[in-house]
Amino acid sequence: MKHKFLLSLALAAPVTVVAQTRSVSGRVTAVADGTGLPGVTVLERGTNNGASTDADGNFRLTVQPGATLVISSIGFATQQVVVGEQTTLAIKLQSDQTLLNETVIVGYGSQSKADLTGSVTQISTKEVENVPVQSFEQAIQGRTPGVNISQTSGKLGAGLQIRVRGSSSVTASNQPLYVIDGIPVTSQDASSDTEPLNPLADLNPNDIESISILKDASASAIYGSRASNGVILVTTKKGRQGLTKVNVGYYVGTSTATKTRKFLNAAQYKELFAEAATNVGYTNPADAFEENGIDYNSTSDTDWAGAALRRGHVAQYDFNVSGGDAKTRFYLSANYNDQKGIIIGNRYRRGSARLNLDHSIRDNFKVGLNFSLTRSVNDRVSEDNAFSNPVQLNALPPLQPKYDPTTGLLNQATLYYNNLLDQENGRNRAGNYRSFSTAFLSYEPVKGLTLRTEAGADFLNLNEDLYRAAGTQDGGNTGYGYSNQVQVVNYTTNNTATYNRTLADDHTVDALLGFSFQRSATQQTSAEGRGFPNPEFTKISSAAVKTAGSGSLLSEFSFISFFGRLNYAYRNKYLVSGSVRRDGSSRFGSANRYGTFGAGSLGWVVSEEGFLQDNKVLNFLKLRASYGVTGNAEIGNYSSRSLYSAIFYADQAGVTPTTSIGNPSLTWESTAQTDLGVEFGFLNNRINGEVDVYQKNTSDLLLNRQLPYTGGYSVVTENVGKLRNRGLEIALNGLVVDKAVKWNVGGNISFNRNEITDLVEPIIAGGNTLAQVREGEPIGVFWGRKYAGVDAANGDALYYTADGGTTNNPAQAVQQKVGNPNPQYTGGLNTTVSWKGLDFSALGQFVYGNDIYNTAGVYQAVNGDYFDNQTVDQLKRWQKPGDITSVPQARLYEGNGTQVSSRWVTGGSFFRGKNFTLGYTVPAELSKKGYLQSARIYVSAQNLFTITNYDGYDPEVNTATFGGANYVLGHDFYTPPLSKTFIIGVNLGL
Repeated sequence: MKHKFLLSLALAAPVTVVAQTRSVSGRVTAVADGTGLPGVTVLERGTNNGASTDADGNFRLTVQPGATLVISSIGFATQQVVVGEQTTLAIKLQSDQTLLNETVIVGYGSQSKADLTGSVTQISTKEVENVPVQSFEQAIQGRTPGVNISQTSGKLGAGLQIRVRGSSSVTASNQPLYVIDGIPVTSQDASSDTEPLNPLADLNPNDIESISILKDASASAIYGSRASNGVILVTTKKGRQGLTKVNVGYYVGTSTATKTRKFLNAAQYKELFAEAATNVGYTNPADAFEENGIDYNSTSDTDWAGAALRRGHVAQYDFNVSGGDAKTRFYLSANYNDQKGIIIGNRYRRGSARLNLDHSIRDNFKVGLNFSLTRSVNDRVSEDNAFSNPVQLNALPPLQPKYDPTTGLLNQATLYYNNLLDQENGRNRAGNYRSFSTAFLSYEPVKGLTLRTEAGADFLNLNEDLYRAAGTQDGGNTGYGYSNQVQVVNYTTNNTATYNRTLADDHTVDALLGFSFQRSATQQTSAEGRGFPNPEFTKISSAAVKTAGSGSLLSEFSFISFFGRLNYAYRNKYLVSGSVRRDGSSRFGSANRYGTFGAGSLGWVVSEEGFLQDNKVLNFLKLRASYGVTGNAEIGNYSSRSLYSAIFYADQAGVTPTTSIGNPSLTWESTAQTDLGVEFGFLNNRINGEVDVYQKNTSDLLLNRQLPYTGGYSVVTENVGKLRNRGLEIALNGLVVDKAVKWNVGGNISFNRNEITDLVEPIIAGGNTLAQVREGEPIGVFWGRKYAGVDAANGDALYYTADGGTTNNPAQAVQQKVGNPNPQYTGGLNTTVSWKGLDFSALGQFVYGNDIYNTAGVYQAVNGDYFDNQTVDQLKRWQKPGDITSVPQARLYEGNGTQVSSRWVTGGSFFRGKNFTLGYTVPAELSKKGYLQSARIYVSAQNLFTITNYDGYDPEVNTATFGGANYVLGHDFYTPPLSKTFIIGVNLGL
């Protein structure tokens, strides 16, 4: 009988709980104008039970007795409302420009912005969605103080260069660590091409909820050995309890080059080169033309530079649906993006789908899954240094036509390769499948203690397929094909225990303990062949001769980590934080495989003190300071080991050592960073901002040291050298008008000074570059001959000597500093204006004080030394004694001014109108007549204008063709410009 009673009680319990719940509805409006606020989060405190407001600000929610609702929205002060006996609520939110109550995502958790003692920049979904770019990093350029993002090339899907508070390494990677939904992902290029692809382009920007950039050691040290370059945390969108929301979006647009360059037309070309030939002794200049296969009497006037570029096209389709109840929440999306680039032959397509699901098994026991799948296809163009790079068409003489007048086919009798043939008779395609996925369990055994385990996997499968038909440069007489297959399997498990408790209303403790393990394996198989029967057969299997191939090459690494963090706050005004991480990595030598990284920080919310609490001018003031040590482990997987490879001779197999000798003492680069910061808000927080100063000292640089060849090994990787970064960051935002019209203005500016403080010997990039790494100088300093202009008496090119004089003999010129590719400061300006349904936003990006070396100037701006077509400024050449000009006399073949020098070093400062958007949201009452919850139409312009003195295609440039990605900076070599894009789009809520 006793057991039956207990069973009946257990069955009745759920009914009792349901009977005690209460249905609550309400409307959330803005204090300023009383308009309903859509998308506001209404959450029952202490639970995951919540809802979002509709287009009019309305919501409905079922809550437990005694519930307190937490109402929050970005840009408004969070409010807590006790439900009590109420069933209908009217809630008004006050604008909060400091966003102090905003939840900021940090490593393995989140914190209130007011409680942060580290330097973190967070960006919301509205900054990255519906922007015509391939990856989210492009959308946040100019918005992030201390983070310099450069696209480096106008090629679609190309790799980006990102520096968080300067370069912390010389030869190890300087790219930040990317963590998506808690899982570190593959962010290094996996392709075999000289120019890298951007693996982060596989993430749909419209799926992103927020982006946090951890900049100082206090914020990033929880990631230990991989945090010296900063950490970028990406959180994807989740479903919330409430009405199911369906959103459909579409935009379409067109794009052109941000800038085109002017080259000589046919008449100008004949004038310059006839003079150049005459100046070196040709009695009949036409002879010099004919010697190089150029018809002096040709009537052609071909715009070869224009042939490389075209009008591009962009379109995107986006769909997502989200919602759920108290038990299960979901977010489901699908996206298709198609961009035809401004460079002939360049096209990028991406289709993606995502499902984010979380379910409450019980109030204290949750399970979730984040799953995505992406298919992308990139029709690539050749790397900058290849004759098949379309931009190198500008070297062809305008006297030579595109098409052979006798056959009507593309002209093959040009000075250099007419790479339009590649576009007609070839393919260069990189296609991949990518999945970012995470599954988790979360259990709260007692109040305040959360145990969480999660497993994540990043799968990347890349296939590169190159084909050149017979008659092309690479195809030769029979055709050429190359295929490369890369598979990267990267998985991680994180296990954490988090304790969060407020004691006696004054003491708040947030403690974290965790364990993490990551393993990544990359396999690569490639093959190439020649001899294809006709252009219809393009796969390697159709090649008559398999000229090369590699088996399944395997490369692996793993990390094992233990970490902890403690945050303490007293009365929300005295803040203390500390973290420590112990990392072990397979990449380092047996003697130094483990490293410990820690950080500590202090914060003081001065505005919580009695003497400032009632201040009408200064509403918020927080001081913070931090110090910590982080590491850099981004080197080759086997740099610490001596390896062997297979070798074959006379059909006999054998092994041979590789050229690099192992170093069992190899360990991490180590960066010690100090940060001092202040955050403030004035005039009811309508003016707010923050200022940070920092110093980063990196030691034990990972560098390759050359060895005498007599020992059989050519290089060893060692920890030698030091560098330093010092900087200042300022961010300021203001609500200028807060009435029916709302007007916000903001901006940020960052200063960073980089210096190599200890180096055994200079690192010289070599080739046609000026880049060097030298002690006492910034990384990548331009070092070489300094151009002194032209001798007005005879037209000779001059160079500076050691005593400050000049010489026309380049061998006598002194090697010296001739430029610096690192900017003095970077930043951005932004503004938003809204009135009723209209909204307008503008973003400007600026870079100042950097230099660019236009390496292609040796060929295309060199006063007619050879028959490459020249930029029009070369018409200003010296022609007679007394001429004052910087362009030497035109002398064919004689190298007058052709030496690598500062002649082609130009200031690279620019201000770019990055994004302008004008939108209109249809009033809710009209939308509902069309059976819609919301409707918005907008027009947008990306890279609308660029103000610069740089004479190349685009100042936001750095070719990858010369290698040395960390220190060959600011080099331009037939590198295509970025695109200027105009779109019109619509977003519908169903």
